[in-house]
Amino acid sequence: MEMANIAKLAKNSSIELSNFDSNKKNTILDNIAKEIEKNINLILKVNSEDIEQSKKDGLSMPLLKRLSFNEEKIKTVIQGIKNLIELDDPVGKTKLSTELDKGLELYQVTCPIGLIGVIFESRPDALVQISTLCLKSGNSVILKGGREATKTNKLLTEIIKNASIKSGAPENWIFNLETREDVHSLLKLDKYIDLIIPRGSNEFVKFIMDNSKIPVLGHADGICHCYIDEFADINMALDITDDSKTQYVAVCNALETLLVNEKIAKDFLPKLNEKLTNKNVKLIGCEKTQKIISCEKASDNDWSTEYLDYILSIKIISNIDEAIEHINNYGSGHTDSIVTSDKSSASRFMNYVDSGNVFWNCSTRFSDGFVYGLGAEVGISTNKIHSRGPVGLEGLIIYKYKLIGTGQIIKDYSNKNFTHKKLNKTIDF
Repeated sequence: MEMANIAKLAKNSSIELSNFDSNKKNTILDNIAKEIEKNINLILKVNSEDIEQSKKDGLSMPLLKRLSFNEEKIKTVIQGIKNLIELDDPVGKTKLSTELDKGLELYQVTCPIGLIGVIFESRPDALVQISTLCLKSGNSVILKGGREATKTNKLLTEIIKNASIKSGAPENWIFNLETREDVHSLLKLDKYIDLIIPRGSNEFVKFIMDNSKIPVLGHADGICHCYIDEFADINMALDITDDSKTQYVAVCNALETLLVNEKIAKDFLPKLNEKLTNKNVKLIGCEKTQKIISCEKASDNDWSTEYLDYILSIKIISNIDEAIEHINNYGSGHTDSIVTSDKSSASRFMNYVDSGNVFWNCSTRFSDGFVYGLGAEVGISTNKIHSRGPVGLEGLIIYKYKLIGTGQIIKDYSNKNFTHKKLNKTIDF
């Protein structure tokens, strides 16, 4: 089927889906969860085939880890769907109500975006999270995952589509693409597609933006920082750095660059070196770092590199303002954390670091839609548009204005003022 026809069908389905009530959407989601659970063994089998082929193709270890969709991950996405069911429906909420004049009332009401195209990396769990978030928020979706997960993504889409159709969903609310050619065609379909969400490198996101008229919600590199302030508790700083870097290295909220205040560096870095060396983390650092611990010299490129691997770049800085300047210069606007016991330092860091997620005394790994209670995420936006940070249900809705009158015409207001009275009312249709 041609991409234009796919997009047209999906767009038409989005209109129907946008008017489903909460109970109907939750019933569909419940059946999707049950069908995924019924098919765990088949999913594991198909995923293992993708993994074996990817090993032959020389896929890196971090990407293989992302590709793996084991039983634990499957059960996690099933639980994620159940949690999603429990969340409030974001559609149909009255955001504001205003009386323009007696008998003329304006309402701002949330509604789905429409048809969303999502191009993402190798993680099959992302496909389940993205599609179910779109369903709950009343959006149709066209998905394109990494080619290394082709079989797994195809099977998951079939399971989700069949389960949802049996529960009353429109037949064409979800499509799965398999080729790069499909993506190039997708980018030209601004007539039907309302939003593109690309998850990948800066270069990839820029390519999407440069080659489409469709609005793009960009999830670029995760160049995440942790700044160890001079007032940091060393044991806390060690644990937070360790968790941020090693708990799961192949994700976008993992730590890539560590900034250390020069007043604490001599006490902190040798202990960190011992801790991370035991976990096979390769440390690279600036000249000042090299004078304290044995490590390779970092280049300027390292400060703007997302490793997604057991590599950590370290830079010793003079003060918090230098740390903020470094992050705003080299970071990707994803997630950055400060470890300190000084509230004024934490306040300055969190107010001046220009990122979607800024943390105080906790791991960068908390930057996640599921952790935030958003019902998982379609990605983490580093843009400054309607949604920033983890994009959950609230990031997949927009709003429309509904004006209810009693026969008013605009020419009557040439010599008459509007009341613009704020109302505390909701609209239920």
